[in-house]
Amino acid sequence: MQKTTSTTEYLTDHCHLSMNNALAAERHPLWVRSCGTLDDISFVSHGIRRCITPFNSGRHYLQFTDEVYNKPISHSNYFDSIKSSRRMLMVEAIEKQSYLNHCETLANSGINYLKQFPELNGYRVEAADGHYIKHACHTEKNDKGKIYSAGFIYALNLKNGLLRPLCVVTNGTKRSHEIPALRSYVEQNQNTKNKNLYVYDKTVIDFEWWDKQKKDQNYMISVLKENSTATFVESIKLVLRKRRTIHYLPKLN
Repeated sequence: MQKTTSTTEYLTDHCHLSMNNALAAERHPLWVRSCGTLDDISFVSHGIRRCITPFNSGRHYLQFTDEVYNKPISHSNYFDSIKSSRRMLMVEAIEKQSYLNHCETLANSGINYLKQFPELNGYRVEAADGHYIKHACHTEKNDKGKIYSAGFIYALNLKNGLLRPLCVVTNGTKRSHEIPALRSYVEQNQNTKNKNLYVYDKTVIDFEWWDKQKKDQNYMISVLKENSTATFVESIKLVLRKRRTIHYLPKLN
């Protein structure tokens, strides 16, 4: 008999599992801290529900949890937690374990959209691209008084369909481009156990840099730029010279 589980219970159980795996993955994690007002599990589960529910703002979500679920969360406590560097490290560790848990679940269910290509079994195949959103109203301005769109590079696992944040391009306080952020991520996250195959648009083409990444088993598939193709200019006239053959005769006495 199957037990009916609510969305809140499922998210809480999954967050606990991911947290335990994250704690086991590191010897002495620096992000561990006991918070009585808003503990880490509640912080992560509320963050997930905030993303999957149709609310226009974080304040709207907090008002909904207070009125509907009777679980009041103070505005100052919630938004101060979002700015915490410790919470950020904690979320990164839990996100990594959550992704691995889902990958394992889908693999055990036989999900592999690239199984018709057995030569890719040893590769992690991901289609990546940058995504920018309008900055939050509370984003701090830079020294020039400007605010930019916040951006991430997301990667879609082409074997199981899972989407994960690959790296940050900009938090909105400065202008940045995708390619330097992608290069930095690839260089800092070398994994010799798996081969990585990235599918990206043609802005990422850099023949010399990707050629060096082969030693770390990082490869890229893209569309060739128009100015990178061979262009016919003119025929090259070949001048064939006759080879002169010299025969040596034996000397006669």
